[in-house]
Amino acid sequence: MVEDILEKKVNRLKAILQKMESFAIAFSGGVDSTFLLAVASGLPDIDIMAITASSPMIPSWEIKEAKEMAARLKVKHKIIKIDPLEDPSLRENPPERCYICKKGLYTKFLKLAKEQGLRYLADGTNHDDLKAYRPGLKALKELGVKSPLAKVMLTKGDIRKYSKIMGLPTWDAPALACLATRIPYNEEITIEKLEMIDRAEEFIRSLGFRQMRVRCHYPTARIELDPADISRLLESPIRKKVVKRFKDIGFGHITIDMEGYRSGSMDEQKD
Repeated sequence: MVEDILEKKVNRLKAILQKMESFAIAFSGGVDSTFLLAVASGLPDIDIMAITASSPMIPSWEIKEAKEMAARLKVKHKIIKIDPLEDPSLRENPPERCYICKKGLYTKFLKLAKEQGLRYLADGTNHDDLKAYRPGLKALKELGVKSPLAKVMLTKGDIRKYSKIMGLPTWDAPALACLATRIPYNEEITIEKLEMIDRAEEFIRSLGFRQMRVRCHYPTARIELDPADISRLLESPIRKKVVKRFKDIGFGHITIDMEGYRSGSMDEQKD
């Protein structure tokens, strides 16, 4: 029964994409946008292109993986280099930061899509995203960006399940989010902080931890991990490595969040 409902959602998605005929997809290489791109790439008689942003707010390894996935799916792929921090209102990091960023970014994506002769821009917003604090959704609505996954009520769980059926390596990939989400609202976003976060997370990832965040309360780093991984990080050899590496990066204090990883934890104090 559950499988039948999921299949119906995916069939509805395919019908919507087929009707759109030509469109670009805002492509991060994460679970949702990869699933959307994979489904679209398997449909006949449509013209599609993936667009990825390269910016100081996005880890370089994400760009690399997005490029590899687009090549694997044999989809035309454009990478746009941008610097959102050129906008002083975004650097100030207000609670509506995501709106400011998405408005500027997707305006550029739409321009490129139009130049390529494509009718629409689509993104990987899913049905669960509609229930969370997502100020960027307002920008999508204002710009007319299509969110077909949300339209057919595909949840994150649905997408992971069907991605596994399709053999996509992203089916169990950790959730992605730009590096600015690691900095508390109303605390200035700087290149230096973004680089510190990027280097710190890359080190934690190299130790075998998958789902995690390094939140920057400068000069303090707050590490969020899957609760099952917290005890492993606290083991003496690993803990000492993390402390040394983080201090070398520039953090003065290193803490572990005992609640563990949770998406959007910075939103808990946005007011």
